[in-house]
Amino acid sequence: MTPEIPRWALEQLNLLDLGNTIQVSGVIYADDEVVYLCMMPEEPIGDRVLRVLDLNQDDWKRIIRQTDLIETEVLENAPDKSLAKIIVRKSTRQIEQGISWAVYRRDGFKCRYCGADDVPLTVDHVVPWEAGGPSTEENLVACCRKCNKTKGKLTLPEWMRHPRYRKVSQQLAPEVRQQNEELLGTLDSIPLRTHSRGRNGR
Repeated sequence: MTPEIPRWALEQLNLLDLGNTIQVSGVIYADDEVVYLCMMPEEPIGDRVLRVLDLNQDDWKRIIRQTDLIETEVLENAPDKSLAKIIVRKSTRQIEQGISWAVYRRDGFKCRYCGADDVPLTVDHVVPWEAGGPSTEENLVACCRKCNKTKGKLTLPEWMRHPRYRKVSQQLAPEVRQQNEELLGTLDSIPLRTHSRGRNGR
């Protein structure tokens, strides 16, 4: 049975689709005296925001069209009329949206680590990206932001020994816990990205 797509996921469909060429979570406007941060629509606002600019989808599309570099400087007027610098950072991970959605569907739109199904999901690299883990369905699981942030750069064995996982995994269905245990046996079969340093730093 195909799981029902949750509301948060449907809302994400209305966001600007950046495909696999660029992924941004926000635009930073900064001059010598003030820093602004504008998040993409529906994205949560971080704790360090000094000021927030309200950009609609048309504003975003206009900015994204001008972003061909890792950092793009654009002449814009900030609300206080000062000249602002717009910085849009590309993601080097570049996970294709189709892959992310395939992972969400496979995992039933639930976090594989805690079972949450009522919060926005991300995808987590089983073999960490920093260790050369590829952005493939086999190396990705659906993951809530809290678990993703807590896991960070931990390896899967390290994460499964972490107090948070040991606690929240008790909420998982037995078959999901078993799937996670079985992932441990697949780590050596996941090919690392050839352009990245291997697990031993070579």
